[in-house]
Amino acid sequence: MKEYYTNEKTGISYTLRGDYYLPDLLPAEEEFEIGIWGQRYLHFIKKHRKVFYTNLLTTGVLNKHLAEVDTRAQTMLNDLIKKFADQEGVNEMLKKQNQMEWVGRMNNIRNRAEKIVYNEVLFK
Repeated sequence: MKEYYTNEKTGISYTLRGDYYLPDLLPAEEEFEIGIWGQRYLHFIKKHRKVFYTNLLTTGVLNKHLAEVDTRAQTMLNDLIKKFADQEGVNEMLKKQNQMEWVGRMNNIRNRAEKIVYNEVLFK
């Protein structure tokens, strides 16, 4: 049996799933690597912005959009962490002198940066 089949009259393509040919109703999407921020954003739009999610899904650009949001959020997070650490003097010298204080301060910085990313990128 063929895995793919296209009906010449209607132009609809079908894919073999088990014993049945099912129509390909959604357009094919490109594969993108989606990280944690993209997954969190997907969860948010599925739950709170259903029409927007459906539009992205049916036009075939959902994965591309999620990858862009993921990249933007990760870049913003890294920039904020670096900026806050520089402003507060959390550096390698502090890490050598007092590791526990460095860990605590870096965790604090990371948490603040994540909240900013959530508010500016994901929940906007």
